Amino acid sequence: MQTICWQADFYRRPLRDDQGKSLWELLLCDAQGWQYQASCSQSEANSNWLTAQIQQAAQEYLGKDLPIALEVFRPQSLSLLTAAGHILGIKVIPTRRTPQLKSWLQELAIAYPRLPNYSGEPYQPVTVEQLPPVPMPENLWGDRWRFASLRAGDLVREFSDRSLRVRVLPEDLLPLKLGLASSVAIPGIIIEGGKQSLRLARWLESTQPVSLNYLPGQPHGLILQAGLSDRWVIVTFEDAEVIQAAQTFAVRRQLAKGLHFLLIQPDDSGMTYTGFWLLQDFG
Repeated sequence: MQTICWQADFYRRPLRDDQGKSLWELLLCDAQGWQYQASCSQSEANSNWLTAQIQQAAQEYLGKDLPIALEVFRPQSLSLLTAAGHILGIKVIPTRRTPQLKSWLQELAIAYPRLPNYSGEPYQPVTVEQLPPVPMPENLWGDRWRFASLRAGDLVREFSDRSLRVRVLPEDLLPLKLGLASSVAIPGIIIEGGKQSLRLARWLESTQPVSLNYLPGQPHGLILQAGLSDRWVIVTFEDAEVIQAAQTFAVRRQLAKGLHFLLIQPDDSGMTYTGFWLLQDFG
């Protein structure tokens, strides 16, 4: 039996109700193309209204039951959807990876200006304000780090069956799923954590890594995008060779459709790995 999981968003739109107040809109969809849309006035935007709408959506969902999870990318939507999910026994998962929902939101943003109740206010359908980057805890930092790359054909084979304390290999990010040739170089970062290896991997697991971004500047740095809007400074550097390697990392990541990896290991023996994340830049 296939697990039912919906992508969800509940937020005000550039639309007005009959009293000139902001309209809030609930969007629910799944990965197969099913969609549910409902709106309410700002005064009705609460967990009780959401609970009733999610129940209504379930009745229209090919006669199936409630989903077991709602995937939510917008921080402002999280609290109310979590409250409704608690009432209904539905898990709410914060994640930036809601492609069907974000595509639908962008389509609707094009349609809104043609509606008679369009407000004309600025509206970015999928933009989430990012928090300022903060340094990662110094007591977790390992012995050394480096840029690296793996052939797409070797990546899954290398890490899918190894003994790892933390392994994040989303099926929809596998190179084959993204249409990448086996010879494409997938760039990544390797951190040798030494005695801190497990603590570092557990901390990273708690932050929910999304992507690693090279940020040129003075100094240059690597920024970890995590959770829904968090940013962490992983490392800064000024060495010319490291800068060149960072630029190569950025180019390879672009050629690999944003795919890259983060590997935590205690040392460079190649015998033991602690944590592995397959990541993708979402812009």
